[in-house]
Amino acid sequence: MFVFLDFGAGVLALVCLTSAVLWGLAATDQMILHTKQRLIAQAIHRAAAVAGLLFLAVHIWVKVAESHTNTASIAIPFADANQPVLIGLGTIAGYLFVIAAVTGAARSSFASRGNSRWRYRWWRALHVGAYPAWCAALIHGLKAGRAAKIWATYGYIAALAGVAIALWLRLVQRRRQDIDRADGIEVRNPPARSMQEGRTGRSDPTVPRPRSAEPGRYDSQPLGASRGWDR
Repeated sequence: MFVFLDFGAGVLALVCLTSAVLWGLAATDQMILHTKQRLIAQAIHRAAAVAGLLFLAVHIWVKVAESHTNTASIAIPFADANQPVLIGLGTIAGYLFVIAAVTGAARSSFASRGNSRWRYRWWRALHVGAYPAWCAALIHGLKAGRAAKIWATYGYIAALAGVAIALWLRLVQRRRQDIDRADGIEVRNPPARSMQEGRTGRSDPTVPRPRSAEPGRYDSQPLGASRGWDR
């Protein structure tokens, strides 16, 4: 069991934390996912983060129990005598992941009504620490300990590519939202609404439709009559 945990706990921690990063990015999507789907993505994001932290705790315990490192190296970055940089990156990644998890659990207190904007910015700055933590964990997992097998290396590359693509899509979406806000346009899930209309054959009943757009009805008033332009 210890042999499996010695190698597998760290790998499982990285897999779960990678999933948490990917699902966290998916939970912020407003172009494809509906509100219910984003809530599901957020739940998976939190579950993967909790599982990743549990496997991370097991990974640290096994390494200390088998004397691969000591408690001082775990608590203090770059204090390991044999591999100060690689073990230090793992220590920093662990701290940043814990901070990201705590801020994620306390998000409601930061984002609740009445809180100032700077508190939300502090929350965001602390929570996005999961990205550098994940990068440090990748380097730690590849170089610290035993040499990674070829399939593990390909897995790390695939994880890096997946997170990079998801992050790029998130930045593109935010850029479009900023442009729309600058132009005074408010758009909420336009592709999702179009997909819903295509499936059901009718538009959202909560969105008012002009009289001329209703089937079987035509606007008999002259242009501008409703606003008094013909006077």
